Amino acid sequence: MNGPLLQLDGIRAAHGGITVLHGVDLAVEEGQVVALLGPNGAGKTTLLSVAAGVHPPSAGRLLLGGRDATGIHPRALARAGVCLVPQGRGVFPNLSVRDNLRMMTFTGRTHEEIEEIAYARFPVLGTRRAQPAGTLSGGEQQMLALARGLATDPAVLLLDELSMGLAPLVVAELYELVAGIARQGVAVLVVEQFAAAVLKIADHAAVVVGGRIQWQGQPNGSLHAELSSYYLGSPI
Repeated sequence: MNGPLLQLDGIRAAHGGITVLHGVDLAVEEGQVVALLGPNGAGKTTLLSVAAGVHPPSAGRLLLGGRDATGIHPRALARAGVCLVPQGRGVFPNLSVRDNLRMMTFTGRTHEEIEEIAYARFPVLGTRRAQPAGTLSGGEQQMLALARGLATDPAVLLLDELSMGLAPLVVAELYELVAGIARQGVAVLVVEQFAAAVLKIADHAAVVVGGRIQWQGQPNGSLHAELSSYYLGSPI
């Protein structure tokens, strides 16, 4: 494959006839963490849905490894290595940790292989394997959601609001795990409203306001200084 593992080229997208993304360009390289920041309603989750094939763009192209993947069914994108961990974790609360992981055997791996990988990366899940997922802490549920996604052996990992409802120390721990995943060669795109934790591990950041990227580049002091103005709707 040539080019970035994930590339969004001139993406426009709409909800109910109202355009919410206006020609967005964004790329994620192998082994890179890209933070997609911006206020509520900026279009971040829609952009992530386009990248996962869940929301069709009205214009522009989705490229995987330099190949046009626009319009491909989400299941086909998943088989090609694109994994979306949506907002809200999406675990099955009445099923045990083991049974939540068992549901990922459609990837072609055995249940034993999936459990081995999950417990090696998230040891706390191994100690909770018989426990209903709904009784786990918020951070442990997020770990389970990540473990399920990683069972697909993704090339591209899409994360939506990893920090939602979690304590800062738990968020910091999760983002360190995400950084480790990227170091294994995975391209990671993280949608996040609260920037502080993700910017500690991000290689690149983009700020979306009103469906347009207002700023992107390597996270630095100037971005931290300007974020409040972007979030208040008065980008510099």
